[in-house]
Amino acid sequence: MPLFNRKNVQKTKDDPAVAQHHKHNEHDDQVKQNLVFHCQQAQGSPTGLVSNFSNVRELYQRVADCYDFPSDEILFCTLNTHKMDMTKLLGSQIGLDDFIFVHRKGRPKEIEIAKTSEALGLTITDNGSGYCFIKRIKENSIIDNISYISVGDHIEKIDNESMVGRRHYEVAKMLKDIPKGSVFTLRLIEPIKAGFSNIEPRGSKRGKNASYGNGKETLRFKANGAAEIQKETDESQKGIDKINQLLENLLGISDFELATQIWEKGEDKLNSMDFAEAIDNSDLDELGFTDDFIIELWGVITDARAGRLKN
Repeated sequence: MPLFNRKNVQKTKDDPAVAQHHKHNEHDDQVKQNLVFHCQQAQGSPTGLVSNFSNVRELYQRVADCYDFPSDEILFCTLNTHKMDMTKLLGSQIGLDDFIFVHRKGRPKEIEIAKTSEALGLTITDNGSGYCFIKRIKENSIIDNISYISVGDHIEKIDNESMVGRRHYEVAKMLKDIPKGSVFTLRLIEPIKAGFSNIEPRGSKRGKNASYGNGKETLRFKANGAAEIQKETDESQKGIDKINQLLENLLGISDFELATQIWEKGEDKLNSMDFAEAIDNSDLDELGFTDDFIIELWGVITDARAGRLKN
C-alpha cells in the first residue's frame, strides 16, 4: 500500500488552510529571528545577546555559542536574577523583556543516603534538555538533614544508574520506589556559585513567576517544537499555577510546561469526560493519572475559568 497518493498531495498543496498554516509558520520564524534576549553567566560574565531559538535546547546552544563552552554544561537558567531562585526558573516561556542568567555545572559530589522514611522530601524539576535537578527541599525531611545536598543540584546518578536524559517524573518515581530501610548513593552536580549571595533559603516558597500573569507578551515554547508570542491571561496563570501545585503533591515534581500542557488540554473542553479523553490520547497518558486526579484537575480548570481561584 503506498504511503500517499497523488490526489492527496495535490489537495494538500492547494488547500488554503495549509497555505495559511505555512504562512503563519513563516511569520513565527521571522518573529523568532527578530527577538534578541540579553544573558549573563550567573557566576559573572560580560552580557551576551542570544536570538533565533524556538525551544530550550536551541536556547542553550545559542548561549553556549555566545560564551564558547559546550551546551551540556548548562544546568538551568533563571530570569531576571543571578541567584539560584527557584521561583524565577526559565520554563516553557520567556517574557520579551526578561534577562536570562545561565547556571553552569560546578563540582560533582556523591552522598550515601539511608532511606529511613517513605518520603525523601524532594521536589524535582528538569531543564528541558535532559537534566533533572532539585527545586525544593522539605523542611525536617531526610534530605533537609543532609547539609551537602542543596536546591539546584543536578541528579546525575542514582547508585550507578544514569539519570541524564530522563524526565523528572521518572527520577521522582525511582527515588520513591527505593524501599524504606535501604541505603543508596546519589551523585549530584552543583551549579557554579559566585559566593554566598547566590544561596536562597532551602525551604523558600514559590512566588509568582516573572513570565506569568502580568499582562506582558511572552515567547512561548510549544510542545510541537514551534515558538510563538502570546499574552498570558490572569485566568490561565492561576490555573497553571494550581495544576503545578497538584503535580508536586502527587508526583513530587514541578513543571510549568507540563502544567501548561494539561491546562491546554482542558481549555476548550465542556466536561470532564472530554478532558479525560484528551489526556488519554496524548503523551500525558504515560503519567498514569487516576480518575480521581483527572477530576481534581478538571475542578481547577473550571474554577479558574469562573474566576474562583485566588493567587
